[in-house]
Amino acid sequence: MKADRLLSALLLLQARGRMTGRELSERLEVSQRTVHRDMEALSAARVPITAIRGAQGGWELDKGWRTQVPGLDTAELNALLMSQPRTLGDPRLVASAERAFEKLMAALPGRMREQAAAMRERLHVDATGWRPSTEDLTMLPIVQEAVARDCKLTFDYTRADGQSGPRTVEPLGLVAKGWSWYLVAHTPNGLRTFRVSRIRSATQLATTFERPANFDLAAYWKASVKEFQQQRQHFYATLCIDPKAAQSLIEWCATSPASPQKNTPDGWLTFRVEFEHEEQARFVVLGFGPKARALSPASLCERVHTDTMSLTEALSPGNRGRRGRTLSAESD
Repeated sequence: MKADRLLSALLLLQARGRMTGRELSERLEVSQRTVHRDMEALSAARVPITAIRGAQGGWELDKGWRTQVPGLDTAELNALLMSQPRTLGDPRLVASAERAFEKLMAALPGRMREQAAAMRERLHVDATGWRPSTEDLTMLPIVQEAVARDCKLTFDYTRADGQSGPRTVEPLGLVAKGWSWYLVAHTPNGLRTFRVSRIRSATQLATTFERPANFDLAAYWKASVKEFQQQRQHFYATLCIDPKAAQSLIEWCATSPASPQKNTPDGWLTFRVEFEHEEQARFVVLGFGPKARALSPASLCERVHTDTMSLTEALSPGNRGRRGRTLSAESD
C-alpha cells in the first residue's frame, strides 16, 4: 500500500540520512519514478524533505526533523533487542518482523539508535535447535490473518492419533509454546485447541463472527495447560547415573535429587525421574547402558534386568557363533 511505502521511505531517510533515488527504489522495491512521486507526496504533506542535485545528491530530511515514538528506557530497549525477530522461526514471519523492527529502530532518537545498533552487533539469536524442528508452519500466515480479522476458518486437521477430518471454526487466538504454535478456536463442541503444524488446506472464509467479549486467551491457555498436566499419566522411577551422563538425563526428563541408596557406585548421582509411562523409563535406562541403573520401582528394575540378561546372552561368543553357522547354512 502507498501509505506503508511512504512511511517506510520516511523512516529510511530518517535512519540513513541522504539517500539516492536508486537506493530508495532498491530498498522499497519500486521504480525510481515511483520514488520521485512518493517524495513529492511527502513534501505536499509538509514533511520537510529536500532534493539535492549533483553526483553526491539525493533525498534528505531537514536536520532535526524526525517522527516521534514514546521514549524507551535502557531496560525496555534491552528487552526489545532480546526478542529479536529471528526467534519467530518461520522465514516469512521473520522477514515481516525484521521490517517492523527496522522501522522502530529508525524512529528512535539518535543516541538511543546508536546504542541499539551497538547492542545488536553484540547479540545474535540462533533460533534453530540442535535437533531439527518438525513443525510445519506453512498454514500459520493464513491462520494469523483469520484470527486478526475475526473471520471463520476452514481446514483439514490430523489429530495426534492419526484421525483426519475437516473443521470449520471461529479462531480466537494463537499461542506459541516453545517452537510449536497452537490455534485456540470456538467450535460446535466448544473451545478447542489445534496444533498449527497439523493444519492443512486452510482457507479464510468471508463470514465473520462476533468475538466473545469476556474471552481471555492467556487465562484459557493457563487453565488448559493445568488440566492437561493433571490428566497426563505419570510414572516415577529412582535412577542412579554416572555424573558424565547426568546432564543428558536432566535435559531429557523432569528430575529431582534423591537420597543415595546402598550399592550405588561411588560418585554416581541419584535422581527421582518423571516419565509418562514405564516403557519410556525402560527405554531411557537401557539407552544409557552401563552408565545408569534403575533403583525403583521393582517392576522397572526387573524388566531392565531381564532385558540386560537377554542382550548379554544374545551377544555372548557362543550365541554369535551359532547364529553365524545358522546363517551360513541358510545361505547354502
